Amino acid sequence: MIETINAGASVSISDLKKNPTAVIVAAGGSPVAVLNRNRPAAYLVPAAAWEELLDRLDDMELANIVRARAGEVGIPVDIADL
Repeated sequence: MIETINAGASVSISDLKKNPTAVIVAAGGSPVAVLNRNRPAAYLVPAAAWEELLDRLDDMELANIVRARAGEVGIPVDIADL
């Protein structure tokens, strides 16, 4: 069976357990596929990449809200009333 690995690098669980910091440093900020018996079991994603992913997902959600509200009629508001 062919397995798709959605990362440019991979590491076995055994090697990850031996020295997780070395794996993170060697990845150079890129995601790493964690393999168990040569099959992807998980992905190790650096904190900066994870934060960027969450920011992009948040932006997509906000864009959907903007599109959904694009046809609404605005209500005049005076800042002093707030």
